[in-house]
Formats: sequence, structure tokens, C-alpha cells
Amino acid sequence: MKQAAIIIPTYNERENIKLVIPKLLEVFATIKDWQMSILVVDDTSPDKTYEVVEEFSRKNRNVHLLKNKNKSGLGGAYLKGMDYAFNSLQADAVFEFDADLSHDPSKIPVFLAELEKGADMVLGSRYIPGGSIPKNWGWHRKFLSIFGNLTIAAVLTNFSIRDWTTGYRALTKEVYKKVHPYLHSEQFSGYTFQIGFLHQAIQNGFTIKEVPFMFVDRTIGESKIGPEYIKNTLLYIFKVRIRQFLRSEVFKFLVVGGIGAMVQLASLQLYRALLPDFQFLVITSYLFATLLSIETAIISNFTFNNIWTFADRKLKAAQIPGKFLQFNLTSMGSLAIQLVVAGLGEFAIGLFDLFTVPIVGITVDTGLVYVVAGILLGMAWNFFAYTTFIWKKKK
Repeated sequence: MKQAAIIIPTYNERENIKLVIPKLLEVFATIKDWQMSILVVDDTSPDKTYEVVEEFSRKNRNVHLLKNKNKSGLGGAYLKGMDYAFNSLQADAVFEFDADLSHDPSKIPVFLAELEKGADMVLGSRYIPGGSIPKNWGWHRKFLSIFGNLTIAAVLTNFSIRDWTTGYRALTKEVYKKVHPYLHSEQFSGYTFQIGFLHQAIQNGFTIKEVPFMFVDRTIGESKIGPEYIKNTLLYIFKVRIRQFLRSEVFKFLVVGGIGAMVQLASLQLYRALLPDFQFLVITSYLFATLLSIETAIISNFTFNNIWTFADRKLKAAQIPGKFLQFNLTSMGSLAIQLVVAGLGEFAIGLFDLFTVPIVGITVDTGLVYVVAGILLGMAWNFFAYTTFIWKKKK
């Protein structure tokens, strides 16, 4: 028979723990396919919550106490509890559960059923049909909860999870073992633990399932969520997003594109200085210099994209000639975009001086403005073309 442990972190929850343990034991009596237990992780509460738990444990073999000498906060308590549950109690799954009865114990069988169906992690969600937050919450608290979840989803670009901050969860030992290497950093301290743990589980490809539940506000004691929760949450999600972006192909592509743009701008100035003024039909010396500068940038982009941006699928030596030709052909879209922008700019607006760069004395005219606009539009096309035709990922 599989085993599951309900982990309850406590700090000054003496009166609440007297109520929550009996309610959980009542639910346990209805569960047939799992061996259930309760693990209270108490941070040596001044109100001696641990004494109440010790009294229950003497009468019930499936009630356990893990007492911390020092206050470790929510994240620290859960991590110690998970370690004890999986390694000492031999649990196959654990639950995160609040001591204040804001989580509905009757939903535990529903969580277990989802685990049996193949979910690796189950979230009790307040923001899917069937779930809810307290109607008596003030507008500011409702706003912070709802807007907070939307902000997290937007910054992390994952709207498949509707309740990122829920504290009612179940997860398997496999999730804990995989995420465990990431747990001992500042991103898992305090209440940010919930967001960080879930994010790491998603990043590692685990199956996440949400089940609805009605969140009930505590009636005894005070919430331990302070202003630092908002600050730490924002710091975490933006750090994660920035870190992910800096490692992404898009960022590398933009850097290479930026280098290519500088190469193109520099070579454009060089070619315009070297070429005499001429006009053949609609082709002017300016447009011809633009064409040459684009090809110079293409050579730069191809080289850096191959050795850095798409290094995980770097082209072999034998592929380079053919792929470079293909690279040029796919870049024709960017070339066409830039030529159209440059042509329209020259003939519709004209070429005239804007300003002279001090010291070096280089005159900047509207021609460079048209090139910059064309480059930005061309880069969007290039990324699509490169990842679709040149460095396409193997399925």
C-alpha cells in the first residue's frame, strides 16, 4: 500500500492544531488505498504547539512531530518535512497543508486520485471553476491575490497554471528528488518557496494537475504573510525571467543581430565613402552600398549564429557551404524588407543630414534611420527563417 504524509508547518498554532488533526484523521478513515500520516513541523512555537502534537502522537501512530530548534520559515519547514517524510517515513507522496484549516481536508482523496492517474504534482486551485477565495476578503486582499497570480503567470509566461501561490499541494517523491538540488538557495526562502518549487517542477517537465477547492480564511490566530512576501516574490520571478532570457536563443540571436547591425552600419559608411555617386534606373549608389553592407552582415550573422546561438545543433563542416547558400536565400526576405524600407525612405522622405557626431565629425543622415528601421523588421523575419530552415530542431 502506498503511503502519503500530510506536512503541516506550525508556529504558534496551538489552538488550530487541536482542530485540524482530528479532522484529518476523520478523512483518513475514508481512504482505503493509501496509508496516511500527519507530520507536523514546528519551529519551537512560543505557545508550545508541539506539546499538543506530542499528545496526539502518543495516541495515534500516524501522527508525527518534527521539532526545529530554530525558526526556519515556511520553505525551510517544508523542506525538512519532505526530507523526513520521504526518507524516514518512507512516503511515496506528501501534501502541503496549512494548520489553520484554510485548506479543505475532504479534498485529500481527490488529490490522491489525480496522483494515481499519473499526475506528478497536484495543486489545490482557487482560480478554476469550483474553486474560490473568501467573499469577506477586503478588496485589497482580493486584488493582491488575483493580480499577484496574473503577474507571476505573465512574467514567467505560463498561463496554464491558474493558481501559482496556492499552499495546498501534493507531490510525489520523484518531484522532490528532481527539484531537490535547487532547494538550498534564497529563492526558496519564506513564502516564495511555493512559487519557486512549482516553477522548478514545471521546468523539469513534471505533469501538474489542478483541482478546485474553496479557500477558507483562518478564524484563529493571524496570517504570517508580511510585506516582504510581495517584494521577495517580485524579485524571484523577475530574476528567473531575466536569467532565462539571458540563456535563451532569442537573446543570443539579438546579440548576434546587434553585432551584425553594427557591422552593417559600419560597412555601409565604408562602402558609401568608397563608391562614387551614380544612379542606374532606380538603383542609386546608396542602395547599392546598402546591398553590399547587408551581405557583409549576413556573413557575420551566419558565423556567430552557428558557433554560439545554435551551438546545440552546430552545422558540420560539410554542411556549411550548402547551408550558407540557404542562409543567404532565407535572408532574402530580410534583404527585401530592408531595401523596401530604404527605397521608400529615400524617395518618399529623402536623404538629408540630421546631425554631425562631435570629435569624429561623421555626418548622420536619414539614410541610417531607414537602415535601422529595416534591420529591426528584418531581424524578426530572420529568427523565424533560421529556426525553421537552417538550424531546425530535430524532433
